[in-house]
Amino acid sequence: MKTRVKKIIDKYHNDKGFLVPILQDVQKEYNYLNREALNLVSAFLEVPISQLYELGTFYKAFSLKPRGRHEMKLCTGTACHVRGVPLMKDNIERILQIQAGETTPDLEFTFETVNCLGACALGPILVVDGEYHGNLSISKTNRILKKLGKKVKIDEES
Repeated sequence: MKTRVKKIIDKYHNDKGFLVPILQDVQKEYNYLNREALNLVSAFLEVPISQLYELGTFYKAFSLKPRGRHEMKLCTGTACHVRGVPLMKDNIERILQIQAGETTPDLEFTFETVNCLGACALGPILVVDGEYHGNLSISKTNRILKKLGKKVKIDEES
């Protein structure tokens, strides 16, 4: 891990001014900001660990807990809500057997709800690994999950 973290820091020429991009790269490498990696960043850059935790907890893009290989964000804003997003949310939670804001024990999926994704005309909308899926339905949700390797135990036409 030491070599990988050092390589990330070297990419930014050991410049403390690039803390956020460095943490973004560390998170991309490990899928979250783990304690060991943060301690290494702190030591290499001579930055207090408290400053790294402050950044890690302030920005929603960072996670201090392991995240799934597939990240899913479901819009629960007004436009999506009135178009049935609560049903999609319940369906995803049932299939993944987790609640919104959690990660599956096998670290395959992290499922979150967000207030708005800025694509109201496409609602309900789900972002999976950065790819937007609009005009969501339960059957479309099931197809997305199947494509990601999740066994879906209900009829496709639901």
